[in-house]
Amino acid sequence: MKKIFLFLGLCLCYNQANSWGFFGHRLINEHAVFLLPADMLVLFKPQIAFLKEHAVDPDKRRYAIAAEGPRHYIDIDHYGEYPYDSLPRSWQQALKKYGEDSLQKYGIVPWWVQTMLARLTKAFKDKNQALILKYAAELGHYIADAHVPLHATKNHNGQYTNQKGIHGFWESRIPELFATKDWDFFIGKADYIKTPGTFIWARVLESAAAVDTVLRFEKELSETFPADQKYAFEDRNGTVIKQYSTAYATAYDLRMKGMVERRMRQSIYTVASFWYTAWVNAGQPDLKTLTNKTFSAEDIAAFEELNNAWRNNAVKDRDHE
Repeated sequence: MKKIFLFLGLCLCYNQANSWGFFGHRLINEHAVFLLPADMLVLFKPQIAFLKEHAVDPDKRRYAIAAEGPRHYIDIDHYGEYPYDSLPRSWQQALKKYGEDSLQKYGIVPWWVQTMLARLTKAFKDKNQALILKYAAELGHYIADAHVPLHATKNHNGQYTNQKGIHGFWESRIPELFATKDWDFFIGKADYIKTPGTFIWARVLESAAAVDTVLRFEKELSETFPADQKYAFEDRNGTVIKQYSTAYATAYDLRMKGMVERRMRQSIYTVASFWYTAWVNAGQPDLKTLTNKTFSAEDIAAFEELNNAWRNNAVKDRDHE
């Protein structure tokens, strides 16, 4: 009973560090699989459960590795005004201009996506099935994060505009309410991306351009929506938590004219296209004849260590809420 009352006092139920939320990241990787050509489906479709489950490994890793956090975002508004021309798109040029400590402080997601793409390409070249699956799952995560507007601003959780909690609201609560029953994920097929760096930077700039809309529309809605209907108490895994109500989420989604669905669809397309691009750049290896089809004992131990770190710290977070 004490635990229940503790949670009744919460203002929000989502941890902003979980980006699209576990639900969203798993859904994005799952749907990306079905945009792939037949020559890739022979591997990716039978392994769809792995690609879904390990889509969230980067978020879990944030509890274990300090360097992980900056890989999920870029506070691009730190670098001036749109389109932020003062920030070189090349990592080496940005490093020379700002230094690594500063770049890490304000986030590196567009560069990290390219690093992960290179790792996945090498795994394809090496015909290493275990690493192909691991890197594909994780690349999907970082690409999806780059499509979230609140991952492209220093006001990432509305902390500077008295909108604390908007991060989880936009990217977790809304998809969980509407994605499986209302949204359309019949997108088409993956395409080859000739210039992946340019492509992912364009997605980041789209996210940055949407920040004002995300914040302004929620602020306006909050000022007019009945205060006693903004939140609802719901049971989640045996614990009562305070969440934004379905009515409030519906009204916000309508104001944004389906922005969250559009960004999720774009995430799915981009994830599939980057997977496809890595495979093509690796010479289109025959995925029916891969080696290293099982993870080593060390890999399995690392997965378990990651899960334990996440579970232990999640419990600590709840105990301090």
